[in-house]
Amino acid sequence: MSEFDFEPVPGLPENLPEGEQLRWQGAPKWGALAVRAFYVRTVAIYFGLLIVFRIGYVIAAGESAKAALLSGLWLLLLCLMAVGILALMAWAFARSTIYSITDRRLVIRFGVALPMAVNIPFKAIQSVGLRRYEGGVGDLPMVLGDGHSVNFLILWPNVRPWRFLDAQPMLRCVPDIDRVAAILADALREAAAAEQDAPADATGGTPRDDAGGSPQLGAAPATGR
Repeated sequence: MSEFDFEPVPGLPENLPEGEQLRWQGAPKWGALAVRAFYVRTVAIYFGLLIVFRIGYVIAAGESAKAALLSGLWLLLLCLMAVGILALMAWAFARSTIYSITDRRLVIRFGVALPMAVNIPFKAIQSVGLRRYEGGVGDLPMVLGDGHSVNFLILWPNVRPWRFLDAQPMLRCVPDIDRVAAILADALREAAAAEQDAPADATGGTPRDDAGGSPQLGAAPATGR
């Protein structure tokens, strides 16, 4: 039994309210996540330099080339173990993460051991950035408005790197990033137009969401029915 068996809709902690439609769902590409978030390439280069230095040091000490190669073998084994563990973690994080875009909000579902979900209403998003990588993969970091925040440690790696105090949620290492960016831009634009066109209620404000008010940012267990 997987964690998805507890969700009424895969990637969402609950059924969508009446009138809300799902625009797109996707997940990080685990290979890109391994490179960009878990730095497997950097770790491999680091160990490679150590191995070269070790072999050169042993040869300079007067040992044979065979002895030098054998002395670097244990470093190679450590390198393979480290890269393998980081790659496995990236695969697990990518497999347990689902990004969902509706016509009202963005939902980040994540968590390997304990599935969690963060709801980000469009009204909380101040701006969205776009970073492209090779192969059509990219990131969509979001700047939140005043009064809205997320926890960097809880949401990692679905946050912009090195932004600890003003953490920015991010769709990370998403394939076909240009199409996803266009979908999110259209949804944000339509939601903003609908809010401007919405008639004021009796108290002079705008009507509340069908769910009963503006969703609050925060992480909650992605429990099911």
